Amino acid sequence: MKATGIVRRIDDLGRIVIPKEIRRTMRIREGDPLEIFTDADGEVIFKKYSPIGELNSITSHYADVLFRGTGLPVIVTDRDSVIACAGISKKEVMDRRVSQSLESLMERHENYICAVDSERIRPVEGLDKDAAVAFSIVGGGDVSGAVVMLMHENGSCPTQTETKLAQIAASFLGKQMEE
Repeated sequence: MKATGIVRRIDDLGRIVIPKEIRRTMRIREGDPLEIFTDADGEVIFKKYSPIGELNSITSHYADVLFRGTGLPVIVTDRDSVIACAGISKKEVMDRRVSQSLESLMERHENYICAVDSERIRPVEGLDKDAAVAFSIVGGGDVSGAVVMLMHENGSCPTQTETKLAQIAASFLGKQMEE
C-alpha cells in the first residue's frame, strides 16, 4: 500500500472526501460503487467495485466460445481494465487498463464497428492491436464494461456475423448483470 500524505477528516454525517487527484488517477467517477474492506490493524480500504467482475467465470467462458466461433481474439473489460480474454496471451492483456478511447466510448453508451474508412481504436493501453468491434455491456441502464473483438491478422474489418456475435455477447452479459 502506498501512502499519499493526504489527510481528511470525517464530517458529522460520517462522510469523507476522496481528493480529486486520487479520483482522477484511480478513475473513480461520481456514482461509482466502492467496496469497503477493513483489517485487524484498523485499516479501512476502499476498492472500486466491478459488478461484471462478479461474472468472471461466465465472461471467461463466453470470450473463449466467441474466439472459437470467429477466430478473432476477444477481450472483455469492466469500465477500467481487462477482466477476461481469449485468443490472445493473458499476460499481454489481463488487468491492463482500457484505453481512453474505449473508456469514452463506454461513457457515451456507444459501440464501435470497424469500417474501411473509419478511425481505428486501440482498446487497451499498451496493446498494439486495433479493435474490430466494441460493444458496451449495459445492465439496468448502466454501462459496466465492453466486449471487444480484435482485428483480423490481415487487417480486414469484421463480417456482419462477427459483429452480431459480439453484440449478442454484450447483450447477454448485460442481462446477466441485471439478475
